[in-house]
Amino acid sequence: MLRILFLGTGGSLPTRNRNPSAIMVSREGELLLFDCGEGTQQQMMRAKTGMKALTSIFVTHFHADHMLGVPGLIQTMSFLGRTEPLQIYGPQGVKEFVHVFIGLGYYKLRFEVEAVELSPGDIVKRDGYYILAIGTDHSVPSLGYALTEEPRRGRFDREKAIALGVPPGPLFSKLHNGVDVVVNGQLIRSDDVVGQKRAGRKIVYTGDTRPCESILLASRNADVLIHDSTLASDQEEWAKESKHSTAFEAATLAKEADVASLVLTHISSRYTDDASPLLREAQEVFENVMIAEDLMEMDIPLKDK
Repeated sequence: MLRILFLGTGGSLPTRNRNPSAIMVSREGELLLFDCGEGTQQQMMRAKTGMKALTSIFVTHFHADHMLGVPGLIQTMSFLGRTEPLQIYGPQGVKEFVHVFIGLGYYKLRFEVEAVELSPGDIVKRDGYYILAIGTDHSVPSLGYALTEEPRRGRFDREKAIALGVPPGPLFSKLHNGVDVVVNGQLIRSDDVVGQKRAGRKIVYTGDTRPCESILLASRNADVLIHDSTLASDQEEWAKESKHSTAFEAATLAKEADVASLVLTHISSRYTDDASPLLREAQEVFENVMIAEDLMEMDIPLKDK
């Protein structure tokens, strides 16, 4: 199971219907948090995600709307008896950030918080997937992140295996796991009955950024691209000055990257009552697009090929 839960989808100013930035990814029982704006832990409570399975927080940059929720979340997890370590990843400065908020809060945490500084191109390897740190174009040092699953085994051709004389049972499993077997003196190779490996799924989250080549390259063929879409095109000059993207620009990049779906997020407070202008202009160039809403969920299906 691979699911995205949008905990906070607003821009720099929270609104009555949008919290600051926070995106939860749930994969095979593990929770990963990308950004942690103010109020994220309350959003987690509303969504009933739990906190025990949270292993890592990936911070894109150190503007307040992307990281002010970290200290409160850390303290709550300690109050709840957490003992497992927590990793906090981010650009240069994340170690100082963690040191400062733990020191100023006089925390006596029950668990270790490990701060890991990343640079563009760094990879965090995990069991069955990895996360690539992507250089982005914002007004302060910032990163985006691409979560990519390792390829899955190909499909097992049961009928072909039987035709080759392999009896149903344990030998099927061995062949599917890449182990060649011998049946009645005949070597049966795994490749003979197992198809090509199938691609894993990929989710890209840009954080705050202008459209840039590094995001484009990292987003190639992504299942989901979650892109900064703070403003509509009539505010393009302000988007350029503040180092954000318009919805039209995000959609243009999504089309060029050939992603399966685009989600617009970091929505400016000027669209509190009506964000449809962002959706309309994005749909001019890219069909499969939606605007993220707080507590919206997306399930990402496995690929057949």
